[in-house]
Amino acid sequence: MTTTTVPDRPAPPLVVFDFDHPLYDGDSGSHLFAWLIKRRWWRVALALLIAPVFAPMVAFLPTRRTGISGFVWAGTVGMHQPRGLDALIDRYVALHAEQIQARLLSTALDVFADHRAAGDQVVVATGAPPELARAILGFVAHQDVPVVGTLVGPRLGGLGAARHCHFEMKMTMLREAGFTAPVGVAYSDSSADLPLLLAAARPVVVNPKAGRVAMFREVLPAGTPILNWGCPGRGGDPV
Repeated sequence: MTTTTVPDRPAPPLVVFDFDHPLYDGDSGSHLFAWLIKRRWWRVALALLIAPVFAPMVAFLPTRRTGISGFVWAGTVGMHQPRGLDALIDRYVALHAEQIQARLLSTALDVFADHRAAGDQVVVATGAPPELARAILGFVAHQDVPVVGTLVGPRLGGLGAARHCHFEMKMTMLREAGFTAPVGVAYSDSSADLPLLLAAARPVVVNPKAGRVAMFREVLPAGTPILNWGCPGRGGDPV
């Protein structure tokens, strides 16, 4: 009796998409937290009160998590559990469905769908709350895609960013979530994702700020695509 050995199939490539700007035209988390703050006049007043301290922090990588946490807190004072935020996220997405769908970039979604159809292991890694990205992807039937995002926790009577899925922490959180294979392709617009882009066998810069294009050409491998997938006001070669 002879036996036939079936060779192991190679693992599918790991493909990582950042969410804001590669897939969604804008900063989805900022849009959400602006809505959370604007729900009540006193939240607006609170956000204005803390803005001189926390707004400048958002601009700098070492202090960005603290700056964002200040505005998350202003929008969630009185809320003590992350599941309460998830419920508000679902409400926000339902109330703004038309505007949100208009911000999804069709070229990006085609590339996203092509990777999935090819059997690649596709994951979204975002600085936004994961429930927000999942809910938005539900508009285009991709709600089953794994999402790794910023985690919130109780802070001073509200919620704040406990682990910001950003810069090197994004890679850490991806690995902790079980995505341990080498990154085959990574799509991002942001210099904050350089650890992800540099880890990828094939980095692709999508819809970057125009002023960052030269930096990406300098630090990423020669020939790295720097593309614009139909995001107005951003840099990259038109597709």
